[in-house]
Amino acid sequence: MLTISAMLGSIIGCTSKESSSDFRYLVDEFADLQIIRYRIPGFDELTLQQKEYVYHLNEAAKLGRDIIWDQNCERTLEVRHALEAIIKTHDSKDSSSQWEQFMVYAKRVFFSNGIHHHYAENKIFPECGKEYFASLMQEAGCADEDLLDVIYNPERYPEHIYTGKGDIVANSAANFYDNVSKEEVVAFYKKMTDLKDPRPVSYGLNSKLVKGEDGVIREEVYKVGGLYGAALERICAELEAAAKVAETPLQQQYIASLVEYYRTGDLRLWDKYNIEWVGDLDGTVDFVNGFVEDYDDPMGRKASWEGIVNIKDEVASGRTKLMSDNAQWFEDNAPMDSRFKKKEVKGVSAKVINVTCIAGDNYPATAIGINLPNADWIRKEYGSKSVTIANITDAYDYAAKERPVSLLSEFAWDEAEIERAKKWGAITNNVHTDLHECLGHGSGQLLPGVPAGALGEYSSALEEARADIFGLYYMADEKLVELGILPDAEAYKAAYDSYIRNGIMTQFTRVELGRPNTEAHMQNRKLIAEWCYEKGMAANVIEKKVRDGKTFFVVNDYQALRGLFGELLGELQRIKSEGDFAAGKALVEKYAVNINPEIHKEVLERYAGLGLKPYGGFINPSIVPVEKGGKVVDYKVVYNESFLDQQMEYGEKYKTL
Repeated sequence: MLTISAMLGSIIGCTSKESSSDFRYLVDEFADLQIIRYRIPGFDELTLQQKEYVYHLNEAAKLGRDIIWDQNCERTLEVRHALEAIIKTHDSKDSSSQWEQFMVYAKRVFFSNGIHHHYAENKIFPECGKEYFASLMQEAGCADEDLLDVIYNPERYPEHIYTGKGDIVANSAANFYDNVSKEEVVAFYKKMTDLKDPRPVSYGLNSKLVKGEDGVIREEVYKVGGLYGAALERICAELEAAAKVAETPLQQQYIASLVEYYRTGDLRLWDKYNIEWVGDLDGTVDFVNGFVEDYDDPMGRKASWEGIVNIKDEVASGRTKLMSDNAQWFEDNAPMDSRFKKKEVKGVSAKVINVTCIAGDNYPATAIGINLPNADWIRKEYGSKSVTIANITDAYDYAAKERPVSLLSEFAWDEAEIERAKKWGAITNNVHTDLHECLGHGSGQLLPGVPAGALGEYSSALEEARADIFGLYYMADEKLVELGILPDAEAYKAAYDSYIRNGIMTQFTRVELGRPNTEAHMQNRKLIAEWCYEKGMAANVIEKKVRDGKTFFVVNDYQALRGLFGELLGELQRIKSEGDFAAGKALVEKYAVNINPEIHKEVLERYAGLGLKPYGGFINPSIVPVEKGGKVVDYKVVYNESFLDQQMEYGEKYKTL
């Protein structure tokens, strides 16, 4: 699974590395967003065959762009096409305030792959007037009164994932269901689920559920010849071109399985592909391509399109290899009931990578770690792959160094806390991500008869919390120092400081005042931090302090906090292993959703004075063929500088739907 458990570079505010003086990472800022470039270390050392392999995999990833736009909301592709038409036709020298407001709206929509905020779920609105927007559409030849109403009317598609008390399926804009209710979704997939099947199919993962005029509910499957068929046909062509220059026969095999899955929609072939893919430990180049994560489905069942292509960082992967080699020790010593532990941890592999392309739900904003596949039975029988994305975390850090201020100066309690962050923050953030992905998601097991979707709409937040707290618990273990993963027995304290400070306070710079906390990763962090604050209150484990009218949350007893992390880990694992929906719901709704309005207001006011942007996303470099005499003799990396130019280029080059 993907995680954004570590904060953005502007929020970390520290790094042990120095940015290159001739390469600017931070290239654009608008609204609450910053746009960053990333480098691709190691690309020049690849062979020509490997570079060609990367090139075709990159193209296959980017060709899924229209799919994620359509999945996010049924009208977003129409909105994007209108924005593109306006930008192409309107006078680029227009410097009026309304044109500037339009451009901010356009870039926000491009960033979010749709009309809803990429993190907060609420709808994005233009600040320019409706009549002005209508004149731009008229000028561009795309006038459409209904589409204009979609853009401006707050009652149409108000939330990507609905956060109210009504029907979470019917009221969500996410385009996975049509004319069906939550109860109908539950009933439909309950009939398909065989609780006795030790290798359950992920029913619904690659389809839209639709009730027709005849009242019959059917799946529209994502496949060649089916829903999103035109896009998948082109993706298959690039994957087949990649297979011809793959590094190993195994890579050719699982690409063939993936293509067959796209052509048939058969989820058993998706399982076959994942089993083959997780066994590939020898290649330098790797990728993720498909309908993978279910965070954007209000029911936590249907998967969004995503793509990542990457190169292994051989040196940095030594750290993650130590973790994977000792995975059984971590499983055996985890503070949870022995019934929920894997007796034999199989196939846990971990590495550090540098991405060459991010796409679909991973673009422009991406995770910093991956753990896949998601099917619990495949994890149990065949293992999982975990990665930490080095060049993305580096880019966040480098971009932060290009700024004069950070959150630490405003929200850290004292100089000792700031110094811990500066000294250990970069390494502990990376190690926590490694633990989360490599061991956290791969740990534990379901009891017999417990279906994978038993936790329903709470599954994403609870799973991210389980993986995060697994990492937090082991951050303070002497085993990490013994293995050489952490350089000092006190380093973990920087991670504990940061996690509590962020979970209770600073992450809410990302949420509009008065709105609930809805994103799964943010819910996970809030749940952990506030549960520990409450349970440790009597012993003053975490203390709320006020100085000069400003609030701080300070860890007083790090070992006691580790004990609380262990206690909560045990409960989260029990909830997952037993499929205890009621207990999981109670945890999320009590600790993860509602933000203290006074704290929220204070955080936003203090943050506003720093001039920072709470969210970051990326421009992809381009991998460009170099021709000589009509033949490709090399591939080079071109580091693009304009977010808008890349969006416009992608709109033309990768239009499939």
